[in-house]
Amino acid sequence: MRHTRVIAPVILMIAAGAAIARAPATGEDCGSYVRHDPGGDYTNPADREGLTVVEQYHFTPEVERLVRGASGSLGADIGYTLEHFPNHHRALAAMSKLALRDKNRKPYGAHYSIDCYFDRALRFRPDDARVHALFGGYLLGLGQSDAALEQLKEAVRLEPGNATTHYNLGLLYFKRKDYEQARASARTAYGLGFPLPGLRNQLSAAGQWRDGD
Repeated sequence: MRHTRVIAPVILMIAAGAAIARAPATGEDCGSYVRHDPGGDYTNPADREGLTVVEQYHFTPEVERLVRGASGSLGADIGYTLEHFPNHHRALAAMSKLALRDKNRKPYGAHYSIDCYFDRALRFRPDDARVHALFGGYLLGLGQSDAALEQLKEAVRLEPGNATTHYNLGLLYFKRKDYEQARASARTAYGLGFPLPGLRNQLSAAGQWRDGD
């Protein structure tokens, strides 16, 4: 059974950090994943048995909210979590927000840049839709809408039943003025039960939401 916790809409990170210059992870030494104990695949229930230890001492609620570190700096604690669980969805989201907030691709205390953490996660689990969705949100935070679109489309392909990802993809299509695709994504998201009316309201205000949609 896969881990299915809903991630908050990742595109809500947009406003924070367009000033960061993104260097491709391929130009960096991102290192290879070395399995730790505890550690492994965040979506695998067997690997997650050791997750409590990592989260108790490093990825605490205050770390996740970027209030303060638990055992060191925020970058060190979130980085430690990602070095044990490369595709830890909530830790990737937190590291992305930290990089955007501080306008620093490699937050203080982290061993790698945020680009590398996504690179490592995708090499470890290329079929993890949530990682693609989070990466798309980060890229959009940098203003890289083409790259963000690629990641969100892949997330939808891998996890077609995720309403949040369809909604975020629709927001991105709307931002690009691709209203037909935005409507299609909105219909899918709302058909899957997504609760927020924002995308529908934006389409309506632009005269792009039709009766019966």
